[in-house]
Amino acid sequence: PYYQTCSAMAPFKTLLALASLCGASAFAPVAPKSQVVRSTALPVFEEAVSEWEAEYPDFAKFGWGPSVHAEVWNGRHAMFGWVFLCATAYAKGHGIIPNPDMLLDLKEWGTLATISGKNTITNERAIILIANVHCFMVGLMAALAPQSWVDPLLFDPNDDSPAQQRAMARQPLGVLPDMQFKNWGLTETAEALNGRMAMMGLINLFAYSAITNKPMLDVINEWVGGAYY
Repeated sequence: PYYQTCSAMAPFKTLLALASLCGASAFAPVAPKSQVVRSTALPVFEEAVSEWEAEYPDFAKFGWGPSVHAEVWNGRHAMFGWVFLCATAYAKGHGIIPNPDMLLDLKEWGTLATISGKNTITNERAIILIANVHCFMVGLMAALAPQSWVDPLLFDPNDDSPAQQRAMARQPLGVLPDMQFKNWGLTETAEALNGRMAMMGLINLFAYSAITNKPMLDVINEWVGGAYY
């Protein structure tokens, strides 16, 4: 019958229509491809460094502001901060700090131990504070009177020592440093990447502590699954 013949031919008509469309598209005019415009703009960090050097040359020559040298030292401070925080959490959890919750006596320590009014800090906070002051003074002395074999904290344009020249010759590593096997271990690339992760970790720690209203040591102990206390 006629209707059965039409039903049997329906799949062939569909294939024929698809083949016609494909053939038509092959001969259709091709739209011109848009030209790829390559930007010659500097990356954000290099641009910031250039602008800083142009606006504040007196500061830039000492390595202040956005510079590779400042990034390296900020990363070192952040890594040392993590070591200090983890050591403090360990000391708190293992009873190394004597009488941690005892408040300092105002008559014995004076206003040095006060927070506001007559409220004094705890013995734990006082020990942590003095330890931080000690580390700060050591770092300050290293900055004011650096040794010739130590990586300088500030640039000295008049110093031609190898440490100064090596520090001033550092180049930006980009957003994602090259982490091939040759850059593993004790290398400047690994140090820069570890410093960046340490700085980001401190930002997350401060933010999480402020949002949850928890002490930072408790947050660290929570992140490591209660390994400290």
